[in-house]
Amino acid sequence: MIEQDSIESTRLSRVAAMAGTGVRIGVNYLKHYGRRAVGSASDSDVLQEANAKAVYDTFSRLKGGPLKLAQMLSIDRNLLPPAYAAQFAKAQYSAPPLSYPLVARTFRREFGKEPSEIFTSFSKNAAHGASIGQVHRASKEGRDYAVKVQYPGVADSLRTDISVLKPIALSLLGLKERDVAEYLAEIEVRLLEETDYALELRRSMQLSSQSAQLKNVRFATYYPEWSSARILTMDWVDGMTLDKFADGPASQAERNAVGQALWDFYEHQVHVLRVFHADPHPGNFLVKEGQLWVLDFGCTKALEETFYRKQFRFLDPTLAEDPFRFNAALAALSIVLPEDGPEKRARIVALCARSIRLLATPFWSDSFDFGDPAFLQAIYEMGEANAREQQSADLKGRRGSADSVYVHRAYFGLYSLLSRLRARIDVSLPESIKSGT
Repeated sequence: MIEQDSIESTRLSRVAAMAGTGVRIGVNYLKHYGRRAVGSASDSDVLQEANAKAVYDTFSRLKGGPLKLAQMLSIDRNLLPPAYAAQFAKAQYSAPPLSYPLVARTFRREFGKEPSEIFTSFSKNAAHGASIGQVHRASKEGRDYAVKVQYPGVADSLRTDISVLKPIALSLLGLKERDVAEYLAEIEVRLLEETDYALELRRSMQLSSQSAQLKNVRFATYYPEWSSARILTMDWVDGMTLDKFADGPASQAERNAVGQALWDFYEHQVHVLRVFHADPHPGNFLVKEGQLWVLDFGCTKALEETFYRKQFRFLDPTLAEDPFRFNAALAALSIVLPEDGPEKRARIVALCARSIRLLATPFWSDSFDFGDPAFLQAIYEMGEANAREQQSADLKGRRGSADSVYVHRAYFGLYSLLSRLRARIDVSLPESIKSGT
């Protein structure tokens, strides 16, 4: 893989590089859904693939916000046309790396030393590259380490990236900034946090320790003495990325065990710790000897107790049976607004009731088979139907809590990964829901 010797860092150069790519994504995205709506196949696959490659090449060269966008979109293989989905999947763990001199420069700035002065060996070629940084393999005293080095200037350029990508996204989705300002602010906070490796170190050590008792879930050991705001050092873990494991020849029992570990990991974080890993793409999980290894706590979300109770009360299967309680729950999350008239309120309540009945289904039985393709297909179809309904002029605008953004992202990613694993898992309502706490 060809290495980069630099990253475009000025606002002008990044704006110019992104301008054309945003248009290409929008045009192909709309064409894709137009063809799906009429049930016709693409007659321009070659052009699609060429455009997708050009877009990804630009995003991977810029790193930071554009590559993070590609990574987020790649969680759902059905969100974008196949050519884009295939290209963007590379952002999960195989983005083009930066050259070694830039890595060494970061070490000198952070530690005042070359990598070779800290480790016995340090690979000059990156083992993995992602949106914010790349990973090098190192060794010292017989132990192997994964050393994540942040791309130079990525933290400073991220605000520029967000400001450029924002109007493109708003235009494509037909939204006004004032209606989604709170959600965009939430996304910006999480993205900026990902550039603070000192914060990631603290969260990684805390969440790993608090989740260590989970069956078949493992975590790397982290090393503060060789970590900083731009460098993060942990144990090197050999394993198979979750997508490759899911697409491979694993037995049903092996799939179920890994799927159960993934489910238990998220349920423990969300419903017990109230802090969760909010970046559930397959490159952040490895499978080794039947165990799930969780990597990269750069993107996490803490759940304030009042919001938690409002958000997850919808898992109570009796809630939708009581119209008064159900309406009150929607109002508490600002999904139903005081100014909504009876007809609009009825439409919103019906839309939410359909969505919740489907999305909460896994929690309402003793076990659930994520290998049933009808479940995820129903989610996709519901999402498209809801999107069309929400595009109605009288339903546009700010609805719901900004704190829900990463909850929805985490569970959509979780459901997608479990469906890819085709795993049957044991489930139950969280104790906090059963007890009403």
